Amino acid sequence: MSRDITAAQLAPAAPVAFVARLEPQGSTFPAPPTQTLLEAALQAGLKFPSSCRNGTCRTCLCRLAAGRIGYRIEWPGVSYDERDEGFILPCVAYPESDVVIEAPQSR
Repeated sequence: MSRDITAAQLAPAAPVAFVARLEPQGSTFPAPPTQTLLEAALQAGLKFPSSCRNGTCRTCLCRLAAGRIGYRIEWPGVSYDERDEGFILPCVAYPESDVVIEAPQSR
């Protein structure tokens, strides 16, 4: 009996989770690409300031020191200048790689 293998079966599986590190604390937590960075941090038991969780209040604003993120909303509350300086809103940011976040207010 012959069994055909499809291209989908040969494709590498998507990562279960990336790793996020908070600086300066050095805390790390799993960051699945299907979950916002804020959700992942809170699920890992970390304290992270937040309020609206929809990208408008800017309470969680912090700097992405390394890695890549994506937004699934058209325009989160980050200005062009802030984006150029690496600022992100973890409440609406999804990891696209391992990330390092400078968030001195988190614990």
